[in-house]
Amino acid sequence: MSDDEVTLELADEAVTAAPVHYVALPGVTGPVALVTLDNGHDHTRPNTFGPAGLRALLAAADEIEAHEPPVAAIAVTGKPFIFSVGADLSFRSSITEVSRLRPTMEALGRLGHDAFVRLGSGRFGDRKVPTFALVNGAALGGGVELALHCDYRALSSGIPALALPEVFLGLVPAWGGTQLLPNLIGPERAIRVILDNALSQNRTLTGPKAFELGIGDVLLEPADFLEEALAWVGRVLRGELDPAADRAPVERGQAWADAVDAGRALADGKVRGAAPAAYRALDLIALAETASRAEGFEAETQALADLSVSGELAAGLYAFDLLQKRARRPVGGPDPALAQPVTKVGVVGAGLMAAQLALVFAHRLEVPVVLTDLDADRLDAGVAAVHREIDNLLVRRRISPDQASRYKANVTGSRTLDAFADADLVIEAVFEDLAIKQKVFAELEAVVAPAAVLLTNTSALSVSAMAAGLEHPERVAGLHFFNPVAVLPLVEVVRAERTNDATVATTLAVAKSLKKNAVLVADRPAFVVNRLLTRFLGEVLGAAERGTPLEQVDHALDPLGLPMSPLVLLALVGPPVALHVAETLHAAYPDRFREPAGLARLVAAGRTGVYTTGPDGAETIDPAAVTALAVATGPHGAPPPPTVDEVREAALRALAEEIHLMLAEKVVAEAADIDLCMILGAGWPFHLGGITPYLDRTGISETVTGERFTPPGVATLPV
Repeated sequence: MSDDEVTLELADEAVTAAPVHYVALPGVTGPVALVTLDNGHDHTRPNTFGPAGLRALLAAADEIEAHEPPVAAIAVTGKPFIFSVGADLSFRSSITEVSRLRPTMEALGRLGHDAFVRLGSGRFGDRKVPTFALVNGAALGGGVELALHCDYRALSSGIPALALPEVFLGLVPAWGGTQLLPNLIGPERAIRVILDNALSQNRTLTGPKAFELGIGDVLLEPADFLEEALAWVGRVLRGELDPAADRAPVERGQAWADAVDAGRALADGKVRGAAPAAYRALDLIALAETASRAEGFEAETQALADLSVSGELAAGLYAFDLLQKRARRPVGGPDPALAQPVTKVGVVGAGLMAAQLALVFAHRLEVPVVLTDLDADRLDAGVAAVHREIDNLLVRRRISPDQASRYKANVTGSRTLDAFADADLVIEAVFEDLAIKQKVFAELEAVVAPAAVLLTNTSALSVSAMAAGLEHPERVAGLHFFNPVAVLPLVEVVRAERTNDATVATTLAVAKSLKKNAVLVADRPAFVVNRLLTRFLGEVLGAAERGTPLEQVDHALDPLGLPMSPLVLLALVGPPVALHVAETLHAAYPDRFREPAGLARLVAAGRTGVYTTGPDGAETIDPAAVTALAVATGPHGAPPPPTVDEVREAALRALAEEIHLMLAEKVVAEAADIDLCMILGAGWPFHLGGITPYLDRTGISETVTGERFTPPGVATLPV
């Protein structure tokens, strides 16, 4: 397909217009052309660049070139709170024929470069005028790249997020980012922004952090940002300031090569070769040291075109869409109007998990929270732990001194359940034992108000069984948080057999107020995340018990690029917790979940994982863990231990089987909910799309179950 056959149109594009206003500045000959990016919507729909938006930039440059008198400079800013969050990703998703993907994305890459160079260079024939990016709000992807094309940049200290997140999705910054940023702040810092932040769950920079890295030339307060930024532009144009003179020099030669090598080691550690975008970005950064801009920009365009036909990008865009849409509106929930107000919360228990729950309720709901425990010392320690974390929020400037005082006053302790008499919601976080939890709920029912919602944070036990002996089981549900509570965004909202709509609606509303993403799940053993992690971990540990060396077992899943290896995950979860979940699932599904004998021996031996720290400070396999997991040598002629490839295949086949059965059991509404759970609750990467797109892409789902989890083109390449 030739360039003249490519059509760059997006039917429902929210076009980011680029109107030009001409501003006179004292002591400056000629007006400053002020281009304001604005798609006509409020901040909840940020400015993006689709084909029409890029053409609007070209039209603005044409208007500026023709203006009389000639302009003294060009300045670009955004609508309130938003500069630009980059490319309109729906454009890529709108292409439904695989044969059109590469040429169309190649054309889009060139159009983006043309628009940014035309406006950002300030070159009109033989004439060159200075260009300024006045970054007033959120700037992501192409928004940052447009700013990089300008000669100078003013940043607002109120910018909440500035980033180049493309590698996170399976792309590269392809409108100048890989070429301009390393030549501005150096390759090491550029790799931090382009690679490290993107692969660290899409970490972003604030305005001050971006300024510290050298991305901006001046940092201004947000209150009067545009006025102050234009005054700064005037000082530069009058020759009172030379921002470029203050920029740190960029080291080249060996220092550049060393930075790129360190970036490759970083990528290996993060994705283990499983996602091509990180490595393509590093190739482009390496090229940026010596390439001309034209050469570098063309290489970016080719990288964009190549990656646009990768399965990893298809999965990444699917995952991104899940987080933007499905995660914000849980599927299958009742009418939100049924939710009851929550003005006081009770937490049964005062241990680590209870303290984390109390903190998040106090911080996000800003209501009184009471912890209870029979042990006075443990109760005092639990309340004190919450107060310390409130102090930490204050030190990190996440809350104000007034908020800190109010939250502390709201978090109290009681040795009796009577303190819950006026609570609207009570959540238990006691030991994972069904009999204990049943006793707690029976005692709670005797003291709480008739309309109070009762929740459990169980990770695997039956919520229906906990509520079975109650007079009002309909007000009991599960609200399963993941550890650490303050960090991981997922909660599984568990609807038990007799849970009513009002209880579910209230629980979902509370999850939203806690700024968590909720997935509604049925009351089946271990729900979603723990069930899947335990199934694949069981295959891994089973291979170790059959003689595959632990070093090999732990790296069998590396080709997936998971955030951590299985045995590192085991140490993070804790063998006792993993054993509890494994025993629960073995009891429920003994044909698929092996008896966790090796894990039980590991716990009995008091081991916290399979790794230990050697004399040189390096992590090494703990011999005691090897002994605990090993089994007696089988009879002569027993099959050899599984190979690494066999371990990986068994784990993936097990995942496909379990997901198929979970969907049949209606644990969740659709496969998309399972993917959402794995992304948000287990940190599984975008390039897998959670997990089901990967199983579809590799053919494992059809081999194991006879069918795909999603239709072709939904999370994989179009046909």
